[in-house]
Amino acid sequence: MVCISSVFIVADAALVSSASSGNSRSSVLQKPQVRCLQENGSNKTLQPPSHTLPAMRWLVDLAYVSAMLVSSPVWLTRMIRRGRLRSDWRGRFGRVPPNAARTSESGSRVLLHAVSVGEVNAIRGLVATLSASGHDVVVAVTTDTGFRRASALFGQRHHVVRYPLDLSWSVNRFLQFIKPDVVALVELEVWPNFTSACRRRSVPVLIINGRLTMRSVRRYGRFAPFIRPMFRRVEWVGAQDQAIADRFMQLGIPAEQIEVTGNMKWDNARLAEGIDGSDQLREAMGIDPGRQLVVAGSTAPGEHELIRDAVPEGCQLLCAPRRPEWFDGAAEALEGCARRSRGEQGSSTGRFLLDTIGELSQAYAIADVVIVGRSFGSLHGSDVTEPIGLGAATIVGPSVSDFSSMVQLLVESGGLVQVAGDELGKVVSDLLADEGSRRELVQQGRAAIRSQQGATERFAAAIEAALAASRS
Repeated sequence: MVCISSVFIVADAALVSSASSGNSRSSVLQKPQVRCLQENGSNKTLQPPSHTLPAMRWLVDLAYVSAMLVSSPVWLTRMIRRGRLRSDWRGRFGRVPPNAARTSESGSRVLLHAVSVGEVNAIRGLVATLSASGHDVVVAVTTDTGFRRASALFGQRHHVVRYPLDLSWSVNRFLQFIKPDVVALVELEVWPNFTSACRRRSVPVLIINGRLTMRSVRRYGRFAPFIRPMFRRVEWVGAQDQAIADRFMQLGIPAEQIEVTGNMKWDNARLAEGIDGSDQLREAMGIDPGRQLVVAGSTAPGEHELIRDAVPEGCQLLCAPRRPEWFDGAAEALEGCARRSRGEQGSSTGRFLLDTIGELSQAYAIADVVIVGRSFGSLHGSDVTEPIGLGAATIVGPSVSDFSSMVQLLVESGGLVQVAGDELGKVVSDLLADEGSRRELVQQGRAAIRSQQGATERFAAAIEAALAASRS
């Protein structure tokens, strides 16, 4: 595996080295310093196109194929166990539906890449903003659950396609049909063949809502001299905060190409007392409106038992695991639970399992207290803004490295409670017993959310600037 990784990294370095020897064109999205986008609107230009040697791309492909073959016992077994073997392989190899192919050069087409459900949800406002400005928006998604969510949110008005594997022929086929004028990668997902192919086509690549954890920096840092050229193909980064901006600089992106823009997830927190479908969900599952309800969202294995034991007698509990492959394990932990996927109504134990995708918001809207999962074990947290926006007093665990700045701000503002697993039972009981405390948590949390909103408009402006620069 070390040899395969080395082949990939050296090949990627060669990709960029050969690209840098090509003809020059006017430059990238430039700024004199790392700063917040709303403070300065300086002009943006584009990087020179890449003239990558085909042999270098084939070397990257060889590294990918070799790695896939060597690791196939792991990923193939995992796909079979999770029921994903019948995935959209045509899409993963770059084939797009005929109606998604671009047939006219008029207008402008923006390709947004969102890996999974969280990223798909984050771009709701951005898709609407870009569409209202007259742009043709295509959403490319990696995971099956993300694809289903994107299809539900955007499928009626926009093309939703599968993001291809980073094999040169898959990427080239994909870009040949999609023909974007600009590509915006949500949070990260930088791949050598894809970014190189975009550079050859003079298509600017941006990272929006940029998020880069320290563990990722450490992982990339093992091969920093080779990884940095790959990141230099990214022409602009809108980072969620200054710490993240500094990490992107460590990976080789020049400071003048990075701006601190905030987090789009603040913008997507709906500040509302109710939401369409919440009453229907309550009725369909047989949840008693006269009894208190704790909703545990985006939970992971090991958390269901912890949360089950933390909820006091007489209070109802609904768990919504983050991944479909965790549904059955959660059902075992929540003995006697009513499962949404089976149409079961009512539970003698007062336990419910939301084993569907796309209904978590409705569940949050009927909760008295929300516990946000993937935060009490070895994982790295989930979005905490949605339940707060929908009026639920919200609790999160200590493992939140993917959302550390967001959680810190909300905790410091008095809008979120963060506890260790052994304190969860007491905190849940105290909140359920004190309506005033729950109300104050929500009020403070919503005020903090309002103070952080606006990133979506900044990303839309950056995409507009990239489009204008590419035409000049």
